[in-house]
Amino acid sequence: MKKLSLYKTEFSKTKGRYNLEDESLYRNPFMRDRDRLIHSAAFRRLEHKTQVFVQHEGDNFRSRLTHTIEVAQIARTIAYRLCLDSDLAETIALAHDLGHTPFGHAGEDALNKSMKGKGGFDHNAQTLRIVTKLEKKYADFDGLNLTWESLEGIIKHNGPLLGKVPTVIEEYQKFINVNKKSFDLNLDKFAGPEAQVAAIADDIAYCNHDIDDGLRAGLFDLESLENIEHVAKVINFNRTRWKGIEKKRLIHETIRHLINNMIEDVVSEYKFIISRNKFNTVEDIRNHKNKVIRFSKSMYEDNQKLRKFLFEKMYKHTIVNRMTLKAKSIVEELFKAFSCDITILPLEWRNIAENSKSDTELYRTISDYIAGMTDRYAVMEHKRLYDLHGGWTGTSLYDKRDR
Repeated sequence: MKKLSLYKTEFSKTKGRYNLEDESLYRNPFMRDRDRLIHSAAFRRLEHKTQVFVQHEGDNFRSRLTHTIEVAQIARTIAYRLCLDSDLAETIALAHDLGHTPFGHAGEDALNKSMKGKGGFDHNAQTLRIVTKLEKKYADFDGLNLTWESLEGIIKHNGPLLGKVPTVIEEYQKFINVNKKSFDLNLDKFAGPEAQVAAIADDIAYCNHDIDDGLRAGLFDLESLENIEHVAKVINFNRTRWKGIEKKRLIHETIRHLINNMIEDVVSEYKFIISRNKFNTVEDIRNHKNKVIRFSKSMYEDNQKLRKFLFEKMYKHTIVNRMTLKAKSIVEELFKAFSCDITILPLEWRNIAENSKSDTELYRTISDYIAGMTDRYAVMEHKRLYDLHGGWTGTSLYDKRDR
């Protein structure tokens, strides 16, 4: 079997950055990308953005930030096991949710609905917009000026973009093909292996950690999880190994073992794929017809059973549905208010809106403003505009840093 290190994305061979910069004396390019993401305003705001539960419902549930850190940790572990670049895998993992709206997927659905016919909204596309334009802190450029490999992973970690491409990404591609063709993201090809690692790390993290949050919220109990065969095996193994183990420790050990089992499966499947294909370089992986970082057939089927359970017991639970209804209403009503009268936007955003060259640009500005909000900022902004009462208690005082 060929050495796994043959398929590592070498930072010394990076396609570089759109804006030329001197390289760091102490950090390779992918380390530098990672650090820029961690120091970005968009990354800090993830602390107050929803994973499943809106923040005021409890302090112990996962936020986008804690979820992102968990994904990054799993991505580094898998990348290390597969002799890939752990820094690049971690970078893409840290960036993967930057573009999310307040209130998770409910907020994204509402904003996409509001932007129908106006360019739409997609959180991966919004992440690209953040790292190439909306972050404004460096003297020489807008955005974070990440390497091509990081940008490719951000956009294509879930696979090639075939068919209808989100408007934001389409516009970026047109810009690149005019100004720097070497930075074309090759949307019809798979991303490199490190990006694929980040994607599967996301799957592993959210499925298993949503078990923890669902149990903590009382949406289902440990006994109901035992109806899922592969989960029951782990639970029974832990009960046998540690007689009389208390429930919270049993839950932790179960989730820990499930995560480990999934990682081991990914590692084994990758080695099997490498052994049966004639890959010579990382480019062969990009040109392959399927992902090379994936679950085995049996683990994929087990994971689908777990997803189905979580969908029925958690994501579509009455409590979550009610939260989702309110969240969508807030986002849609904010968009409607700002679209009808841009003079009620905060001054910084009002100036941008008033200088828009088209209605499309104007609506995108409003979308940027709303997408950048944290949960609590969106609630407070909605209250200021609509004086909404009831249901959303426990929010903090207005702080524009939450945007």
